[in-house]
Amino acid sequence: MKVAFTGGTGFLGRHAVARLAQAHKVVSISRGGAAPDGVKGVAADVMDLPALTQALKGCDVVVHAAGWVSHDPVAAQAVYQVHVEGTRNVVAAARAANLGRMVMVSSSGTIAVSDDPGFLGTEDSPSPAPFIQTWPYYRAKLFAEQIALEAAGDDLEIVCLNPSLLLGPGDELNGASTHAVRVFLDEGVPVAPPGGISFVDVRDVADAIVRALNAGLSERRYLLVGGNMSFKEFYDRLGRITGRSGPVAAMPGLARTALKWFPGWGRVRGIGLGVGPTISREDMELASHFWYADSGRAKAELDWTPRGPGETLDDTVADILERRGRAFERYGSSGR
Repeated sequence: MKVAFTGGTGFLGRHAVARLAQAHKVVSISRGGAAPDGVKGVAADVMDLPALTQALKGCDVVVHAAGWVSHDPVAAQAVYQVHVEGTRNVVAAARAANLGRMVMVSSSGTIAVSDDPGFLGTEDSPSPAPFIQTWPYYRAKLFAEQIALEAAGDDLEIVCLNPSLLLGPGDELNGASTHAVRVFLDEGVPVAPPGGISFVDVRDVADAIVRALNAGLSERRYLLVGGNMSFKEFYDRLGRITGRSGPVAAMPGLARTALKWFPGWGRVRGIGLGVGPTISREDMELASHFWYADSGRAKAELDWTPRGPGETLDDTVADILERRGRAFERYGSSGR
């Protein structure tokens, strides 16, 4: 099978392209056109429909994973364009190139978000639009997947994968996915946010993509989750892995209410408690909610099984520390 992959140089893209290349011909599409050995790299922007159509010619399926993660309200319009208009272009290019299937990589944040600590999202949960309407990234992802799924038809099957936060080895040293882990390593987290986190190993999402090339029903979403836990438990686990102190407590749920009462709180300078890191208002809003989700459908229909959360956290921490060590060594040697 010949597989086109948009976003081939991203955190997920690097893992997925390498995994796909083990059994398929792969065309890795990115703005710079970089690709690993044995993989064809094509320079094309998702905003450029003619270039996308040309890149997809001769392929059997496209995996659409290109995007931009930003929670900054200033970037809202740009995030919308990349995700919503970019997805519209990928669908159009797939049809123009006569592809039979498209695998859309979205986010669990379009399905599983709540202010209820007892919440566990499934693909049939009510839309979280009331929560994410002011969050540019998740709002754009929701609109993008709606465009994709509504465009599915007899000529083009479209399957949507909805992974939670990607962790694991291989993120950039300043990558958005592993930001929460790096904050703990750099500054510690004396007081945990009041919400709950859901995450999945990037290598397991790459495996789900391979499975979705042939498995999974068109016009259907599949949550991909490796672990659900409160932020207090998340940082406690990181503390045990690293030998560092975990949070002494979690913020009360009242913090979420305070964000609603005081809409200007932390807009400019972030939110600090006098100890530990200062957190942007946007990050505090996200971390004050619960992102728990269930992967039962993916396990049943994609025959997908994620690794345990402990292995993912171990490997994430080890990779960050190792990559930082290598970067420091290179810096030191160049200064001699």
